[in-house]
Amino acid sequence: MRRTTKTRARTLRKKSRRWSARVTRTSNALDLERGVFSQRSARGIALSLKRSAERSRRRKSEPFRSAMSMLNLYINRAGKKLSAERRRTLDQAKVELRRVFHREPGTRGRKRA
Repeated sequence: MRRTTKTRARTLRKKSRRWSARVTRTSNALDLERGVFSQRSARGIALSLKRSAERSRRRKSEPFRSAMSMLNLYINRAGKKLSAERRRTLDQAKVELRRVFHREPGTRGRKRA
């Protein structure tokens, strides 16, 4: 029996919904601690990402970049479903992540004078 276009589209939609969950579990970016993004504290999220990035042997780039990439992936994939309060916490986690890695905003890997 052939699938109809509607059935095929529905199947693709279901697969694409689970894409971000699969990436956070199996990505080579880094091994995450369980429940890292459900923490309420921005500092707690940042410290957990730092620990994960420094311990992980699966990451491809330096720890700061891997941690920031995973945080951005989570924020971008959650998108409109994030409440304003949750979005503020995650944005503050970016600031905290820069702080715990001793980075200044906007340096993008350039040496500081």
